[in-house]
Parts: sequence; C-alpha cells; structure tokens
Amino acid sequence: MSIDVKNLHPLEVKVLLHVSLNEDITNDRIVHELGYKVGQCNQAFSWLVGRECLAETKRQQKTIYEITETGRQQEKIGTPIERIFILLKSEGSLTLPDIVKRLELEQSEVGSAFGQLSKSNTAVMGSDKQASLVSDAQLPKEAQVMASLLSKAVASDDGCLADADLSDEEKSVITKNSKKRGASGSPFKTSEREDVFYQLTDTGMKTKMALVEANITGEELGELTPQIIANGQWKTSSFRPYNVNAPIAKLVPGRLNPYGEYLQWVKDKLCALGFEEFDGPLVENEFWNGDALFMPQFHSARDIHDVYRLKEPVHCRKIEEPWLSNVARTHENGGDTGSRGWSYKFDEEFTRRQVLRSQGTVLSAHQLTKAKVPGKYFGIARCFRYDEVDATHGADFYQTEGIVLGKDVNLRTLLGILKMFATEIAGAEEVKYVPGYFPFTEPSIEVHIKHPVLGWFELGGSGILRPEVTKPLGIDVPVLAWGLGIDRMALMHLGLNDLRELFSPNIDNVRTRRGN
Repeated sequence: MSIDVKNLHPLEVKVLLHVSLNEDITNDRIVHELGYKVGQCNQAFSWLVGRECLAETKRQQKTIYEITETGRQQEKIGTPIERIFILLKSEGSLTLPDIVKRLELEQSEVGSAFGQLSKSNTAVMGSDKQASLVSDAQLPKEAQVMASLLSKAVASDDGCLADADLSDEEKSVITKNSKKRGASGSPFKTSEREDVFYQLTDTGMKTKMALVEANITGEELGELTPQIIANGQWKTSSFRPYNVNAPIAKLVPGRLNPYGEYLQWVKDKLCALGFEEFDGPLVENEFWNGDALFMPQFHSARDIHDVYRLKEPVHCRKIEEPWLSNVARTHENGGDTGSRGWSYKFDEEFTRRQVLRSQGTVLSAHQLTKAKVPGKYFGIARCFRYDEVDATHGADFYQTEGIVLGKDVNLRTLLGILKMFATEIAGAEEVKYVPGYFPFTEPSIEVHIKHPVLGWFELGGSGILRPEVTKPLGIDVPVLAWGLGIDRMALMHLGLNDLRELFSPNIDNVRTRRGN
C-alpha cells in the first residue's frame, strides 16, 4: 500500500516515529509516553490499522477499580470506620444514634462500620447501649488498607486502579468495597476492560522511514491563527499541506423533528379552519375512557390485554357530578335518552379504575361537558393500547380526535371532513368509506386510504355520537366525532413505509427527512 506521508495526521505521525518493529503498542504505553488521551490513542490506532501500518496481535482482559464520588468524598473526610474510630477515641463512648447525628451518616453506614470495628475487636457495645473502643485500640488493618487505596486512586491520572497492580491484601479489601452496578454508594466501581496490543508492520516501518526522509515530525501546524501571524511564528514554523480533495464536513443546521413538525402543521391547519384545540392527561379513569362513551363495563375492549392499567394508585378519588349519576342511569336503564341502556348494575368502583388513555375520544367526552353550540373542536392525543407492533401498528400511537356540534350537521358534513383529512392532511389519492361499529356512534364509518407500498389500511373511525353519549353530558344537538390515526397519515405525508420510522433512532434520517 502506497501512503502519502504528507496526508498523515499528527497523531499518526508521532506514534509511527515513536515505535519500532516487534514492540507491543498499547493505549497505556502511548498515554504514558506521548501524553495522548485515550480517545486520541484509539483514533490514531484506528487510522493506522486502516492504512495497514499497525496490526493487532492480541487482546487481554483486565479488571479495573474506578473511584466513585463517594470514594473521593471518603478520601477527603475519611471512611465511616475511620470517622467513628476517631470520634470514639475523642468522646469515649456514644450510642449509635448519637454517632449518626454527630457524623451525619446514614444509620445503615454506622451500623455496618461499627459491626466491622466490633468484629476486629476494636470496639464493643456496653450493656447501656454505649459504643466504645477497647483499650489500646488501633484502627483495623483493613481500614488502613482502604484509606491507602483511596489515596492511590485519587492520585492516579484517571482515578482507576488495575487489579494486576494490587497486592493480595489490597485485592481482598477493594473487592469488598466495589460494585459493578449501582455503585453510587460504594467507594469503587468495578469494570472489565480489554487491552488491545498492536505491532508495527512492514508497511508501517516503510512509512516511518518515509516520514524521517521527508523531515515530518508531527509538530507541523495545522492552521494559521491571528496569534501566529502577530508573533511571527509563521516565519519559522512548518505547516501541514492542505488536501483540496479531502471531503468537506457535512453542515447540519438545527431543525425540528419531522414528525413533530408534521403534528404542528396539522394543528395549524385545523386552527386555520376554525377548530379550537383541546387536550387532557395521559392517565384517565374508566369513566371518561369508556363509560361516558356508552361502552358497557363488560365490553371486550376493557380487558387487560387491550388497556394498560395503573398499578398505583389503582383508583381515582371521585368522578364529577352530575355526570357520574347521569351516565350510570344511562347504562342501567337508558335514563332520559330514550334508550333501554345495557340493563346491568353500574359498578362505581370499576368506573374509578385508572388506565392509560386508550383512545382520543376520551377528550371529546370531556369537551362535551363544556362545549359551545355550535362548535368545532380537535385534539392530538397520544394513546396506549396493547397491540403487536408492525408497519401500521404500535403499542402507543397518536390520534387526531375531534367533534363538530350543531343543529344542522349531518352525515354529509362528516364525510366532507373525512375526505379533507384523507386528501389534504394525509395526502392520499384513493379514499373509501366502510361501515363500522363503535358503541358510542350511530351510524359509524371507517375511512380507508391506499398507501403506494402498504396498500389499503384503516385511517380511523368516525360517526355521529349517540344520544346515550351526548345527553348525559348536557348536549342535545347532533355531534359529529372522529378519531383518526395521525401516525398513519404521517406515513403518507412523509413518504414512509413503516410507522416505526417516525420514531427512528437514526439521526441522519431525522435530519434529512422532510414532508411533502
């Protein structure tokens, strides 16, 4: 491989000039001898391996003990054992609660530390519950070793101690005071690291000789600064040549998330059409999530496989009146809606059970209690429903939910609204309406759109709310309602083929994706 040594980075140049054939080259060596940071070592090694100047020869596992913030604090003020020992030596005897108060330690820390002092026959607990040191007591050897380890770790460059550098006694002590996970309360954190060993290759040796011949040292300047011009250093310095063929850095200006941008665009469009926006909490009770929508409490959608229930608190405190009584009567016998209801005993404990909002229609139910007639309202609601995740389904999803109230609204009005969503907001060219069933609307309609890759799929449901929903909540005019999957509309609008791409961790996709 032919290498233009003028294009080598100073990090590479210095490594090549520093090492020789048949020598082991590691991060630790380069950090110690050249003053590199670990990240600089990794970068230089990666480049040189890619140029075939270095070759990996072996890997070795090693255990590292890294001092934590707790450990650094103990190095400054002493470990709990040291502090208790000094306190008892000064005061004579104290109860454990007094020690906790005096040293401002946790009760568990004092108990554990005194247990070690007692186990080493350094301290005793009297019959009067007073802790004291035995005569001629000395700080336990283990505590002395621990203090020494803390000092060593603080004095090291990276706050780490290698297992291979410790004596058997030090290993025994540090393993008792170190954890792999959840180490915030422990003086040391244990981690496993891997040392990678490299050696110079024949190509690397030829490159090194070429560097010497070209008088390249790695100290060449990479940029011309105002300071260098002002002090005249540019006159005597060597500069790295500029490679005009090098790829330029990608400029990534800040921007909104494409899906977030789309949601805001939908909100702006609906507000421009005269709709008022509503919103609500993610956690709802069964009353507003289903009962107020005339869904019977034994409906299959209430099953645990469809609704996520809260573990704590299980129930809300109360349901607002008169809505609770009105809805309960409607379920039991129809109330004053002209319906026979569902003919069962309404469970007021069940209705207080808390769930994650499973449908955006819950926002419409809330809005009915305070809506103006005539009126137009919408919301974009994040919902949660158990489902198998695939290209068109998610366990949590967004719905655009809305209602239109008025004496003159009818099915023709609803179809016009659905077509507007399908064509103008989703961007679909082919739309069809399919009869559907929902407990809270009659008639009920599903709107379907055709995706160029995924084919036909349901955009959402809609209909005219039944009197069993509107009258108990104080509304006595026709109410159009819809709940559409805005995630699915975004698929069409953004030119995607999978819902999961809307929440992609691929930052390049997020940066470059734009709506139509």
